[in-house]
Amino acid sequence: MLHRLQKQAAAHGLAGRIRTLEADLDKPWPLPSMEEPYDLMWAAAFLHHLSDPARTLDQAYRHLRPGGLLVVSETDFFPRLLPEDAGVGRPGLEARLHAVTNTEPPHEWDRTLMNAGFTVAERRRFQIRLTTSQAGQMLGRYAQVCLTKLRSHADDALEADDLAALDALLVETHPLSIVRRGDLSVRTTRTTWIARRT
Repeated sequence: MLHRLQKQAAAHGLAGRIRTLEADLDKPWPLPSMEEPYDLMWAAAFLHHLSDPARTLDQAYRHLRPGGLLVVSETDFFPRLLPEDAGVGRPGLEARLHAVTNTEPPHEWDRTLMNAGFTVAERRRFQIRLTTSQAGQMLGRYAQVCLTKLRSHADDALEADDLAALDALLVETHPLSIVRRGDLSVRTTRTTWIARRT
């Protein structure tokens, strides 16, 4: 993602204004003091992966200038990608896969943001709907990665016929393979918190 950001910055003539920094946010931030404080920080779909999100939000608060914004954005779960009837097995395969693998409550950051000192200025939910033509040629590969990840958690949860259907869809040589399809679409919900340092 950092490489893509650098390429996009260069393509838009902004290479001199944007710098990237790779860091493990579970450790103290290696941010040069000359570049602080910041006006805006963006945390997109990773905060829930950290071992101590509260500590990370505390650090974000300290590195923002008063009035600066932190935007936290999280998807509710893996997106839905298949049509209702994927042509293999019974209709509704992906809905059943999500039902047995989506066992965590939705991400809620209001309290954690406020405990770090932020004022939550706004919280918005966005419905994301992208067709294959909108998402591009890599949608099949993206779907393959997502469904393979969910498949790895479904052995003891899905019925045998559903597992067999999912396995068939994940085989690249199958006529209805995920990577060969033109009827995929990305369907998900994203929640975004806009928090201000007071």
